[in-house]
Amino acid sequence: MRFISEHVDPARSPWHLLGAELRHQREQVHRLSLREVARQVYCDDGDLSKWERGITRPHPDNVRRLDDFYGAGGRIVALHALAMEVERLRTLVKEGSGGKEAATERRQVLRLAAVGAGIGALGISGESVRQAIAASYANDFRSITDWERACVDHLYALRTRPPAQVAADLLIDLFTVKRQKEASSPAETLELERVTAALASVQANALTRLGDHGAALRWWHTARQAADASGDLELRVLVRAEEAGHGLYGQREPQSVLGLVREAQQLLGPDRPSVDLLTTEAKALSVLGRHDQAQKTIETLLDVADKGVTPDPLGFWSPSQIHFAKSWVYAAMGDERKADIARDDVLARTRDYQYRANVQLHEALCMIVNGGTAEGARHAAKVIDDLEPAYRSHHIMHTGRLVLRAVPPTQQEWPEVTELRELLRRRPTT
Repeated sequence: MRFISEHVDPARSPWHLLGAELRHQREQVHRLSLREVARQVYCDDGDLSKWERGITRPHPDNVRRLDDFYGAGGRIVALHALAMEVERLRTLVKEGSGGKEAATERRQVLRLAAVGAGIGALGISGESVRQAIAASYANDFRSITDWERACVDHLYALRTRPPAQVAADLLIDLFTVKRQKEASSPAETLELERVTAALASVQANALTRLGDHGAALRWWHTARQAADASGDLELRVLVRAEEAGHGLYGQREPQSVLGLVREAQQLLGPDRPSVDLLTTEAKALSVLGRHDQAQKTIETLLDVADKGVTPDPLGFWSPSQIHFAKSWVYAAMGDERKADIARDDVLARTRDYQYRANVQLHEALCMIVNGGTAEGARHAAKVIDDLEPAYRSHHIMHTGRLVLRAVPPTQQEWPEVTELRELLRRRPTT
């Protein structure tokens, strides 16, 4: 019972949110006493207790030392910056500041909120921060066309920028569209449900890339609810296809993913096979080691795709997904020729850093399956090491672990394999 203290309510104020994170890091993550931490970061244990309870404000130097000591990756620093900005914004509001400058200030605070808590630092995914700043958050309503453009922009960001940055920006728009729905007509609300479903799907994708599966699953649920409320069948299937596909990266059991695929296909009926769902089915079968079935699913996928694919208007689907699935399945089978062709097709068609890295990891997987353990492990390590830490998404690191698991037990201690294992243990910088 040594590490259980009185509860700190993170919704009470931004300073209590910061305090709750400090206490969470000390008691739940590191299991240390106040005195032990205070000694390591050169502060008074009484002061640390007051910071955790939101009673007093820590100096930025103390905040940085605590962030470094806990290995919080900047979350504690971001939460401190958030608390300072909210305090400053409240001062501006009290003094009557308004207009475009004040709106810009509010969006900056929301962005800090998303960085600090929106990626699930406390398992609250931004809700406490939303409560803390809702009173000062101005309307930022947009036309449906503008919202659709925003969805496209967020998808582009997801494929080209670090996921933590994407999740932060998305949370701002998710707050905004929620407020707009509350003030809209029934007809516009249906359109805004479509927007919400799309944005929530991208947010769940970004959180999955960050490895925050609990928060991601909640956003997938939100996306499904919004898509169902919109009455748009194609969107309902799209959201479920996205959820199933990202579930393969350690978020769900592969068998559960196949269940999601079947449920989504039932919405369309047996006469309308979905290319998107077939790509996920093939990959899930591959992960389960059912390589013959995975290959047959790829053949079915290609037959369906040859009849023509109508892409969604927002750009979730792209032809590179077909080639990516082929790369995955053929690499796991050890079919080097077909895997090479599929990989080259992906690299020629997409700028998505995650797809590009993962098909190169598929190449490493194929090397190991075919007996080239040292070469495959070296190649996988180089692919990951060449990425800036902020771009080492959970999808990429999980694929690296698939490569590692393909190494025969008798070769697990080879130097090249050990190097890859150590690289995969490092915590990416978000």
